[in-house]
Formats: sequence, C-alpha cells, structure tokens
Amino acid sequence: QVQLVESGGGLVQAGGSLRLSCAASGRFFSSYWMGWFRQAPGKEREFVAGINRSGSSTDYADSVPGRFTISRDNAKYTIYLQMNSLKPEDTAVYYCAASRGIAPRNRYEYAYWGQGTQVTVSS
Repeated sequence: QVQLVESGGGLVQAGGSLRLSCAASGRFFSSYWMGWFRQAPGKEREFVAGINRSGSSTDYADSVPGRFTISRDNAKYTIYLQMNSLKPEDTAVYYCAASRGIAPRNRYEYAYWGQGTQVTVSS
C-alpha cells in the first residue's frame, strides 16, 4: 500500500510559479506510475500530468504542456509538479495519485490518492 501526502500549494498571482511535492510512503514507490490531478469547485477531477516509473517518460494534459513539469525522485519517494505562468483557471485542489497502469489518464485507474493541496491563482 502507498500513502501520499501533497504539499506546496498556496496563493499566487497570475504569471507566478509554485512547486508542488508529493511524498510517498511504502518501499514499492518506484513500481507505480504517478500522476497529478486537479479538481476545481463544481468540476470533475481532471488529469494534469503523469510520469513513468523511472522518470524517463511523461504525459501532460493539453492545457498545461510548456507551463507545468512533472518529475520524480525515487530515492526520496517523491514526485514534483513545477507550475509556471500560472493562470486563474489553474485554481483547484491538486492531488497526486499512484497507479499500476501504463500511462493512465483515467482517474479510476489510480488506486492511491493524497489528500490534496489547494492552489489559488489570483488575477
């Protein structure tokens, strides 16, 4: 089993940057595809970015490539989401999640979830 804890959210002005972290417990961390999702009020939880087990391959939602970068450090059991050029529409609760699948974008393919961290972008 994997437990996930996100951190790094906060309030930032449009055009600013934030770096989210997700710390995992469990020695099988490197066997999971990891993803970031977000959920804005009244909206469905949506895929943002994903990274494979070794960190050599990534996947991004159409709304974020070039602005967001996902990475992982298996030695530290941690993944990151560097968010640049933030926009008010990026405001949401951001969740990290772990999957045994291959490059999944569907949230139902993720077995483990963190509690989420709030990101608020002011205009």
